[in-house]
Amino acid sequence: MNPPSLHQIEKMVSCLSDEDQLWLMERIIHNLRLSRTLNHRDSQGKTVEQQLVMMANDPGIQGELKAIEQEFAVTEMDGLTES
Repeated sequence: MNPPSLHQIEKMVSCLSDEDQLWLMERIIHNLRLSRTLNHRDSQGKTVEQQLVMMANDPGIQGELKAIEQEFAVTEMDGLTES
């Protein structure tokens, strides 16, 4: 089955309420921005996603995260109870 043409999509969208059309436009824009951000490459040709993986695997950053976790461990139980 072939996907609908842009003309067909436009006709379908025009049948939506103004509120639904606005929601759809916001979702499309959000997805485009997200895609552009994740696919953007730095000066070394790495995407944001690749940079995040490198950071997550970096021992220095892992150490900092553990230190932060330990620092806040004491406050995790301050007045909080699980339901």
